[in-house]
Amino acid sequence: MTIQRPYRRTVRQFVDGHYAEGGRARYISHPKFAVAPEHYVRAFLLIQKDLLTLFDYVEPADTNLQTFSFRIHELLLRTCVEIEANFVAILTENGYNESGNWNMSDYRKVNESHLLSAYEVSFPLWHGDKRVRRPFSTWDSESGLDWYQAYNKSKHDRHSKFQLANFDNLLDAVSALVIVLSSQFRTEDFGPGNSCLTLEGPNDGTESAIGDYFRVKFPTNWPADLRYDFDWQILQNERDPFQNFIYS
Repeated sequence: MTIQRPYRRTVRQFVDGHYAEGGRARYISHPKFAVAPEHYVRAFLLIQKDLLTLFDYVEPADTNLQTFSFRIHELLLRTCVEIEANFVAILTENGYNESGNWNMSDYRKVNESHLLSAYEVSFPLWHGDKRVRRPFSTWDSESGLDWYQAYNKSKHDRHSKFQLANFDNLLDAVSALVIVLSSQFRTEDFGPGNSCLTLEGPNDGTESAIGDYFRVKFPTNWPADLRYDFDWQILQNERDPFQNFIYS
């Protein structure tokens, strides 16, 4: 059975395989879809701006992946904190109420609802082979996230683990943040005039992500029974057209 109303803060394929054609992604702009989504987009845009400034000093290239510095460490911490903030928002607004302090075992549940492990992010300018990243791919198995573990280790023991705050882990973390935002809001930046319409881009299956720098490839392998199948023109007239995702 297909999904008859959208989940909060959750983007998915429709039954015909598309995401936004025909204006069907307008549900993302509804005020009950997400609480203060622009708050999270603005935080990301600042991180992206600082990353592009870093590119003035560290060229986006395979040969620089092990470069580490205080600036990279600072941006890695900020990025991972922002990822955690998004995970908390997704879980909270979908009614998740596990007691205690949430950690990555809780955040990992978002892969059930958003299929984060199937997303890809690519860098438009890159020298080498690591232009495309899938930072959540290890969640297809029982493995953890190396870049997130690097964040935690370098945060709690910076002196001996400082080298883990490297360019490679930072770029995985920023790519992960792009994915977490895309899986909630697609390409909507909640700025004036944005209408959730898709602009044409390279014919490689990717689209311009929020912030217009990264390219993102949305999952095309949603199981047929877990895809959206609703008429937003009808559903939008309900008092609350959304539902909560029930996490296991």
